Amino acid sequence: MTGFVEIAVNVPRVRGVFHYHEPAELEMTLQPGHFVLVPFGRQTVQGVVLERVDSPAVANTRPVKELLDPRPVLTGRQIELARYLSKYSLTPLAVCIEIFLPPGLSQLSETVYTLADSAPREIPEDLDRTSRRLWQILARRGPLRTTQLERSLPHQNWKAAAQALARNNLLHTRTELPANRLRPKVVRTVQLACPPDEARLSMPELGRPGSQPLTRRQKMLEFLLQEAGPVEVSWVYAASGGNLADLRYLADRDLVALGESEVWRDPLEGIQPTGGEPVYLTQEQILVWEQVREAMWKAEPGNAPPPFLLHGVTGSGKTEIYLQAVEETLARGRQAIVLVPEISLTPQTVRRFLGRFPGRVGLIHSRLSQGERYDTWRRARSGLLSVIIGPRSALFTPLPDPGLLIVDESHDESYYQPEAPSFHARELAVAYARICGAACLLGTATPDVTSYFRAQRGRWTLISLPQRILGHRKHIQAQAARFGIQSRFRPLEGEAETIDLPPVEMVDMRAELQSGNRSIFSRALQAGLKNTLEQGVQAILFLNRLGSATYIFCRDCGFTLRCPRCEIPLTYHASTQNLLCHHCGYQRGLPARCPNCKSERIRQYGTGTEKVEEEVQKAFPQVRTLRWDRSTTRTKGAHEAILSQFANHRADVLIGTQMLAKGLDLPLVTLVGVVLADVGLALPDYRAPERVFQVLTQVAGRAGRGPLGGKVILQTFNPEHYALRAAARHDFNAFYSQELLYRRHLGYPPFTRLVRLEIRHRDAGTAERQARDLARKITGWMDSSPQRVELVGPVPCFFARLGGMYRWQIILRGKNPVAFLSERDLGEVRVEVDPPSLL
Repeated sequence: MTGFVEIAVNVPRVRGVFHYHEPAELEMTLQPGHFVLVPFGRQTVQGVVLERVDSPAVANTRPVKELLDPRPVLTGRQIELARYLSKYSLTPLAVCIEIFLPPGLSQLSETVYTLADSAPREIPEDLDRTSRRLWQILARRGPLRTTQLERSLPHQNWKAAAQALARNNLLHTRTELPANRLRPKVVRTVQLACPPDEARLSMPELGRPGSQPLTRRQKMLEFLLQEAGPVEVSWVYAASGGNLADLRYLADRDLVALGESEVWRDPLEGIQPTGGEPVYLTQEQILVWEQVREAMWKAEPGNAPPPFLLHGVTGSGKTEIYLQAVEETLARGRQAIVLVPEISLTPQTVRRFLGRFPGRVGLIHSRLSQGERYDTWRRARSGLLSVIIGPRSALFTPLPDPGLLIVDESHDESYYQPEAPSFHARELAVAYARICGAACLLGTATPDVTSYFRAQRGRWTLISLPQRILGHRKHIQAQAARFGIQSRFRPLEGEAETIDLPPVEMVDMRAELQSGNRSIFSRALQAGLKNTLEQGVQAILFLNRLGSATYIFCRDCGFTLRCPRCEIPLTYHASTQNLLCHHCGYQRGLPARCPNCKSERIRQYGTGTEKVEEEVQKAFPQVRTLRWDRSTTRTKGAHEAILSQFANHRADVLIGTQMLAKGLDLPLVTLVGVVLADVGLALPDYRAPERVFQVLTQVAGRAGRGPLGGKVILQTFNPEHYALRAAARHDFNAFYSQELLYRRHLGYPPFTRLVRLEIRHRDAGTAERQARDLARKITGWMDSSPQRVELVGPVPCFFARLGGMYRWQIILRGKNPVAFLSERDLGEVRVEVDPPSLL
């Protein structure tokens, strides 16, 4: 009996699903989640089986060509989540499925370009510049795939040139599916192949007496005599100084047997765990934990409890609640996913979870090699890992039975993926928990307005930890003794000790200027740094910028140097003496004259991390500084290296950007200075005040987490702003109340939902025309749709040009703009559902 299956094919811009039949060799074999090869038109493409079907939608189905993996690559619950994501994000299902697979496993059929045999040797004179360049590359390198040509001809419309050459029979194309490059890692092994006595008797005969080969081979056998089974040959080489030729010499005499063994590529190998034993919970923590545990016991497939919004001030012990919840989940035979917003946070988080759950933790993030991600994915699929930690991509790990989803710092914008499929990992975690019948725990010191509104209205369960704990008595006493200081912590209950949130001093920089202080540091911050360094403790200086200067401009004509591809002001970096675009990577030297008026009065304006570091070193010549920003963390392991240096007091002042605001526990930090708190407040985005409040509150929480306590100095030119006043008082409720009034008045979330449609094109006029055409089409749909939406735009985006592409946007606002757009043909448009930013 022929079986039929429904498959999502991995073909760009194909929205539907397709029915195929099983060939004889696969009859009744294929199951949901299987990874297969299928014919599609004239191509062979990858696909994922979604379900078995009794009756196909078409009369003549084509056969599945090959089963690529005997085990499903997606679980049934993951398929359900992919369907939800497709509907939620208005994205083809196959595109959604792709993000569930480890990088390198999913491959698109690519077009291969090659010059025709009949093409002349000399490049025709009438070809344009791009066509000539394309011809030269193909003539020199031979046939090339689309991705190879994209790298060779960036920011050029080479596809139009290729089509023109193909029309003139000068170039040929074909489609090809690249080979899967992901493979298990296999190492050579060796083991003793004879009785031990025989090995010992053979030792004098393994080479010329007194020779080096004899010595190496004898050491090899001595090493293997101590091993019970196969070992990697690298260990034998290290112990003996030998090589493969020596092992083959021994193998030829039947003394050893060579073989192969698969090894896991584990990114956690060598990481030292911390804090293995559970700690005493305070009464507040017990009340919170009992609510969570009760819900977890009731959770089962088809009956998920409402998400918990855990609102706990910085240092209130949220992580211990996470650890207790994970322990309960594992005891019930289920697994847990722990999301963190930034790769920079994973080292600290991973160490704590490794300490509590050794051998059961896996790590997923984009800085890992493809092999490391592939092996972690396979171990999770096989049930060898029980806890997965990482940024939003960790959510798509194929755990057999997820029973708990934790989203730490759940307010953070980095959980949002703007590229298709657009989603916020917090919202997707809530949906996945509902599908799995799992508990969902959303922790934050600064809940976003929409999440808190849901909790206030009863859709989510609000639980709170309003007091700082920060330590248990023995740990605090050990810290105080280590540094020879008197602890400022006070007993809370049991073994727990507490300390108040750090006081915040707000400095009006307008008054500083009026008093003659032209420094980027107020007198209060200068004094605070001096006192911190004299005490031998540490400080953090925070600002929301990179580089040495925000931008370069001409003082005569006002011309600003911008990226030619993005139209974003270029940032000056003193370390390279270059101007850099932090979006696309464009670089150039600092000009001697203004490109517009030829004036020599080119000046730097603004303050970046490099500039702050320079000013600190100028004021305190003996200070040891570290910078932590995008420029210093580009390489693998850079986050952990910088954090380790600072945590071990190999630097006095840490200068950085938003990475500093997130979840770091640094007990020697007694001072946090916010160089300019106003950054971001004036941006034309409805969430600008919320974003500033969150980051200031979070970064203030880095101070005073050790026995010495601490303080925060917040510099601003706008001390009257409600977001800054609330952040200075650590007063979330005051900010929330004011912000909710503002949102209600203007009709923004949580009172409405938004969909952002972005049109991009290399030609400015075409981008505008396409945006206006789409707006007219949407207006026509509004007249006949029962879904009421408001259209805002079209207008140029705030960053009107990025990567050489001109950008226009349309905002749809209403109760359910996703339902309004469902099944509509939007064309080549970037869709962002519930975007956290409108810039």
